[in-house]
Amino acid sequence: MRKVFGIGETVFDIIFKDGQPIGAVPGGSVFNGIISLGRTGVDTTFIGETGNDRIGRRIVAFLQENGVNANNVKIYPDTKSPISLAFLDEKNDADYIFYKDHPHDQLDFTFPEIKPDDIVMFGSYYAINPVIRQQVYGFLNYARQQGAILYYDVNFRAAHQHEVMKLTSNLLENLELSHIVRGSKEDFQVLFKKEDAERVYKSDISFYCKNFIYTQAAEPVKILTNILRKDYPVTKGNTVSTIGAGDNFNAGLVYGLLKYNITLDSLIQGLTEEQWDGLISCAQMFAAECCKSINNYVSQEFGERLQKQ
Repeated sequence: MRKVFGIGETVFDIIFKDGQPIGAVPGGSVFNGIISLGRTGVDTTFIGETGNDRIGRRIVAFLQENGVNANNVKIYPDTKSPISLAFLDEKNDADYIFYKDHPHDQLDFTFPEIKPDDIVMFGSYYAINPVIRQQVYGFLNYARQQGAILYYDVNFRAAHQHEVMKLTSNLLENLELSHIVRGSKEDFQVLFKKEDAERVYKSDISFYCKNFIYTQAAEPVKILTNILRKDYPVTKGNTVSTIGAGDNFNAGLVYGLLKYNITLDSLIQGLTEEQWDGLISCAQMFAAECCKSINNYVSQEFGERLQKQ
């Protein structure tokens, strides 16, 4: 049975609407996707760290409750767990404030056993953070050498725009390690001051990675590979919160890789249009399901339905 590994940050999201808190849930970009995959019965492992406090213990317990292996979550005894405040606007899109007290940031873990065609999800600032770069790169390089599929969500926010020059080498290393890269219109506006998907792919992605997914909020999802260009309209639905939508798009796409038995070899050779159709359908289904609640993941009922199919 193929496994999925996620490496990333953990936070505790407190969600506000009209100035009042309406929910509080464990979160983190890769974390959210891994929880959703755990709920669908996928064999998942999360790698990260948290503090030795009530929130940290809740995060570890939450992973375990959702079928995720949490043995590689490092708990630092003298650290407070990070907190995020998410403020929903009239469109139910979120604006964030992060509070972090991580004096260590040293990411200490033993590499889990990874086998060919297992999948590793990584992304956001965590994946290029200079403080933990050595450990993150070491793990990603190891996973690639073992024959795993590496799925990278760039997820680079404007708050780090002043660090672009310093972080570019880490970003390029990640692109080179990856077999699928996903990024949003906003990511590439911040990183490269470019908005056109074709320009981004040709000048900044294709040399390193052939499989590129370009998302742009409610506008069509674009697939760009060395043999295919295709747009996929975004399904409109009843949106309660967009928090975690992109993370669940990632989870759905990874779910599709497993469902349709897409291997590393098939990715390297180049997927057919029909294979991409199936993957994007799964990705959009997961994202739409996540948006139906203030939680950051697909519902447990949704996960159970998929397990019965």
